[in-house]
Amino acid sequence: MTDALSLDARFDAHRPHLIAVATRLLGSATEAEDAVQEAWLRLDRAGDDGIANLGGWLTTVVSRICLDHLRARSSRAEEPVDQGSPEPEAGEAGPEDMAILGEATAAALAVVLETLTPIERVAFVLHDVFDVPFDEIAVVVDRTPAATRQIASRARKRVKAGAPRTRTSDISQREIVAAFFAASREGRLGDLIRLLAPGVVLRADAAAVALGCDAEVVGARAVADVSNGKALAARMATIDGLAGLVWAPGGKPRMVFRFTVEGDAIVGIELIAEETTISGMTVVPERPAVLRKAPNSASGAAGA
Repeated sequence: MTDALSLDARFDAHRPHLIAVATRLLGSATEAEDAVQEAWLRLDRAGDDGIANLGGWLTTVVSRICLDHLRARSSRAEEPVDQGSPEPEAGEAGPEDMAILGEATAAALAVVLETLTPIERVAFVLHDVFDVPFDEIAVVVDRTPAATRQIASRARKRVKAGAPRTRTSDISQREIVAAFFAASREGRLGDLIRLLAPGVVLRADAAAVALGCDAEVVGARAVADVSNGKALAARMATIDGLAGLVWAPGGKPRMVFRFTVEGDAIVGIELIAEETTISGMTVVPERPAVLRKAPNSASGAAGA
């Protein structure tokens, strides 16, 4: 029993990383949870005897499970790895590459990843996002390290080609949502009112209402009142490519806050807690450090 509890505790220590890997690979928080749970069942059956690096072993297992899921959902045949001439310098991503990849990751990387074959997606995400060495990725995708390096390079080029450029409207939308989030957390009622359009409408789905939210709230003052001081447990997130908020206790999204912005004001807020609806979204929580960045234009709009 002690050994079993110890194994469980050690698995839990790696769980946040495994969830992050699986979410990036699959683009679905629900599927990611399932993949990580399957990895735990495999570990529980096999035990950890002979496993020198439990974190590396679990990452490999989760990645293989995700690769199987990606192959099952995709009808697109994988491109042969060994055809064509070798790509020059098909190795690590340089500073320019990472700047572009950073933009895609922050905005809509999950959407761009859908253009890749399953094996390209796994190689790219593991190496360029999580810095897994090519010799370890090669074990996951059942290729040589050299072939895996070329797969990742090819995927990187496709991501760079497909990564959307940041638009002014996207920047404004994020700044306004971030300002709303900060004002809500800090209880700045006046700033909330100034960020909301006079006729703003907040709507909650049935699952959110069951959690205690109002089904519909209309008007800047009324929406500001119900939002004031209420975002303490939420985090900024990218929701289907746009800025929003997510409440994710234990790492699993339970409620998504989706914003509609027109001009410099929020005109609509949706509170979504229906599990099947959330599972169909691409929800990427931001690092907590991002919350401390005060956007200039939105701060000016909010006033002091």
